[in-house]
Amino acid sequence: MATGGERRRYDLLRLIDENEPIGSIRLVDMMQQRGYSIKDRTIRLMLSELDEENLTEKVTGKGRRLTPAGRTELERGDVNGRLERVRERIATLTSDVTYDPAEDGGEVVVGTGRVAADDVDEAFELLTALHESTIGPVPVAVIDEGSGVEIALPSSITLDGVLLSRGINARLVTAGLVEYDGAITRYIDAISGEGSTMDVVRLLVEADRTDVDAVLDDREGVLIVDKREFPLTRFEEAKDLSTATRDRLGGVVAFRRPRESGSVPIGTQGWEFASLTYGGIGETAFALLYEHGLLAGWDSLGGLRPRTMFEAAPARYERL
Repeated sequence: MATGGERRRYDLLRLIDENEPIGSIRLVDMMQQRGYSIKDRTIRLMLSELDEENLTEKVTGKGRRLTPAGRTELERGDVNGRLERVRERIATLTSDVTYDPAEDGGEVVVGTGRVAADDVDEAFELLTALHESTIGPVPVAVIDEGSGVEIALPSSITLDGVLLSRGINARLVTAGLVEYDGAITRYIDAISGEGSTMDVVRLLVEADRTDVDAVLDDREGVLIVDKREFPLTRFEEAKDLSTATRDRLGGVVAFRRPRESGSVPIGTQGWEFASLTYGGIGETAFALLYEHGLLAGWDSLGGLRPRTMFEAAPARYERL
């Protein structure tokens, strides 16, 4: 198992790879968002060590990027350890969610993506169309970065936090793809594993497996979802909370009691558990932007943001 220092090193290499060239100040902020208690001096020392090992190199006036040796080192990282860290990250974020769909307030888990300045109009035209579809609403928060914008959107993990805050432990079982035509019709693929991870989301998006564009054209589309299991004794409460969260934050949702007919991905649940399939608006929106080649970089687990930072995509677009 990777040590704490090795984990931090690989996470730093990964952030450089996903955001290069990137400076130390931004790296400090991004590492802190991922739960590391780290200072600027520590980051600068780590970057100097990576430079000496020929894993990173300076780009004048812009920060660091990976060398070919650095990319090889990152790819050699312990995959199982990385997935374990992602699961730990999901568990931490889930426990910190304070969002209440009844009040539409509190903190939500977000995905974040970067869009170049020249692509912002097209990106928001798509987000506005998605907002007006059956998958909407699309609450979005925007940070102007000069050369473009950072877009934050609620992640599907927010729902797990909403349920957990009410004492409903929903266990992530699979991530997968579903056909969607105003409602989820059937699963067409699923990836099994104890805890869905951002690596699975990234895999499905970057493999061009989604078709969110079809939904905007009133055709049957393909969306990324997570399947969860939760105690059947809490079925009505979980259904009400999930539906309210979907209505406030967007996405798609479906429920199934044990042994109900229909397509259940990978195996069947026991009599004491019901299943909940949810596709968050963040994962759906980023898949749509990726389909159009508009993402300069993205992170499906970008931390927590207060609900007050978000507004409907059409309203935010008018003020850009």
